[in-house]
Amino acid sequence: MAVVSSDRVPHGPFAVPELHFAVETAEGLTPAAVPTLCFGLCISAPGGHAVRSVLLDVQIQIAARRRGYGEAEQARLGDLFGTPDRWATTLRTLPWLRTTVVVPPFGGDTRVELHVPCTYDLEVTATRYFAELSDGVVPLEFLFSGSVFYAGPGGALQTARIGWDAEADYGLPVATWRAMMDRHYPGGGWLRLRTPALQRLGAFRSARGLLTWDATIEALLTGERGP
Repeated sequence: MAVVSSDRVPHGPFAVPELHFAVETAEGLTPAAVPTLCFGLCISAPGGHAVRSVLLDVQIQIAARRRGYGEAEQARLGDLFGTPDRWATTLRTLPWLRTTVVVPPFGGDTRVELHVPCTYDLEVTATRYFAELSDGVVPLEFLFSGSVFYAGPGGALQTARIGWDAEADYGLPVATWRAMMDRHYPGGGWLRLRTPALQRLGAFRSARGLLTWDATIEALLTGERGP
């Protein structure tokens, strides 16, 4: 787990707290209305600085080039990266999401929960990537920016920006993501269709007297012709 701190910028006789970030844990949040990953984020300010609060912007991206892929995974990921012979140029970092966290006052170090809502919509690139992996870990990069509020001379409130050089790495087990999704969508997933296609699919289902959408898709995959 690599950790990079923000730059220390002088402000009068005081200095901006040098914040260090580390992602320590990840688990599915329970209970939760939608699939949500809860990352345990440790923030430290060495040197005895009194941090009044931090308005923390977090960008998470998937460092897809930093793991290996089996043959089956390479085939399933063809829609995202093309054929394996092209991966030297097409395999790329995938943006996942951005969120904001308000960190309460602390001295020394503190731990906060970073909640990341997830979706099983396979139109979303990150979801398609997670769903096609068999096992192992997903290398994630957390990029931090925002504002830190701290005590200046005489206790006056001071503020400074956190640079984008503040970051942390974390390996998210594929099993953690899959277990979270299985709790919300056991044995299934979601596929979004445009209204005209959904209407044609509904007409096919009615014409064949099929009872479920699963049976309707199976009929199409086995070659039955629609109305």
